Amino acid sequence: MHRLLQLDIDVTLLEAESGPGGTWYRNRYPGARFDSESWSYTYSFDDDIVQEWEWSEHFAAQPETLRYVNYVVDKFDLRPHMQFDCVLERAVYDQDRRSWTIEMADGRVLTCRFLLPAIGLLSAPTMPAIEGIEDFEGPSFHTFHWPDEGVELAGKRVAVIGTGATGVQVIAEIADKVGELSVFQRRPNWCAPLHNAPITPEEQAHIKATSDEIFERCSLSPGGFIHRPIRAKMAEVSEAERLEFWEELYASPGFGVWLGNYRDILTDEASNAAFSAFIADKIRSRVDDPVVAEKLIPKDHGFGTRRVPMETRYYEAYNRDNVELVDLNETPIVSVTATGIRTSDCHREFDLIVYATGFDAVTGAYDRIEFVGVDGQTLADKWQGSPINYLGVGAHGFPNLIMVNGPTAGSATTNFPRGIEASVDWTTDFVRAIRERGATRVEANAEAEQDWADHIRQMYDLLLIEQSPNWMTGYNSNVEGHEQGGRYVIYAGGLPRYRNELEEIAAEGYPGFTFD
Repeated sequence: MHRLLQLDIDVTLLEAESGPGGTWYRNRYPGARFDSESWSYTYSFDDDIVQEWEWSEHFAAQPETLRYVNYVVDKFDLRPHMQFDCVLERAVYDQDRRSWTIEMADGRVLTCRFLLPAIGLLSAPTMPAIEGIEDFEGPSFHTFHWPDEGVELAGKRVAVIGTGATGVQVIAEIADKVGELSVFQRRPNWCAPLHNAPITPEEQAHIKATSDEIFERCSLSPGGFIHRPIRAKMAEVSEAERLEFWEELYASPGFGVWLGNYRDILTDEASNAAFSAFIADKIRSRVDDPVVAEKLIPKDHGFGTRRVPMETRYYEAYNRDNVELVDLNETPIVSVTATGIRTSDCHREFDLIVYATGFDAVTGAYDRIEFVGVDGQTLADKWQGSPINYLGVGAHGFPNLIMVNGPTAGSATTNFPRGIEASVDWTTDFVRAIRERGATRVEANAEAEQDWADHIRQMYDLLLIEQSPNWMTGYNSNVEGHEQGGRYVIYAGGLPRYRNELEEIAAEGYPGFTFD
């Protein structure tokens, strides 16, 4: 919005929540924080922001991040151009008027020439299909809907269902604050220590002085982080050298253990298996009960082939007398009752149930809005299999719909602000080109769209992410039609390659789009 306002374009932002922040407005659960370095998450497009804002921790918690977002909004006086509590239900393209009609839940109807969805890739929470969820008489909610006023945890009997990235943060944070905690785990994840710490004055000064170098480093890494793979393959070094390096990675902060490893760890099964065995031994060393430790070690996928949760004393939580791990592969949930949860072996009573059951990732937020394009086709129907579009930006049959970081764009698996800025820069230039050509209708071509879909599939072949069900392969057992995964929803080629793709398209005058 800021960049479009600079072009003197009439623009308004519609936000479903009551304030700005997106994921950092809504996700207020205990333990919610960055797992990318705070100072690499900062917007880089304005040096005043970089120099004025000071993060207190290397990996900031949600309240601080929300303050940062509001600081940016107010610095650029964006609030007058934002409308809140606007839940979009339907958007219909009018071919005669070459405009979109937007219908909102409160009955309001707006029209616009161009519609730019920027609706997030992890913003459609999903609840599990468990009998009796509505029967529980105590408080229960998805982590995405953690009450704004907070929750009293002291002395409470709490159930957490799910051990993905969010579940790991919640469990580690509340284990020593509740009376009893039962963790219901269906599929364990490989987790690694975050190693968070306050930012010292000396570090703060260094960060500000070297901000250009930090952002340049991020721009060159596949994930947009400060971490990137080293050039050597695992087999090219001795076992002693390899183990010493892995110990250093495990003791270092952030995603280095995942993204700063040997370059074949995420592409070669043998190398991945060796590093997975190293991490498995780390888990065994941190969990006192060997039976519990084995249940926490994934057996169905290798390290890093799914999103790696970063944790702070997560595994140590299971050493506490008040924490129980319930393996749903052994004793599945039968139903939720008025007072608790019944599994195949017993009934447990709870005061609070927390569902850390993830999101209908990447396409979910789009599926919850009925986008109706040319000849009545809906985007949901078009994307019944894998989402098909061009560059993650435009979809054939949906003119004037310009997706910002849409499905198959390069930002889904990146340090998000770095991916956002790359897409926003390109989108701004694209809108400028539309205006300069005097176009009132812009649409992606079917041929270009298919070529992009083929390219997306080829990028998946570079990595081992298809080794197990995960949201990067469009898997979600709680969403009908997504139970098997096998969908191509992200750009797996890395941010530098995606940025180069965008730059080439812009330099060639935007082939693949029809301007009218």
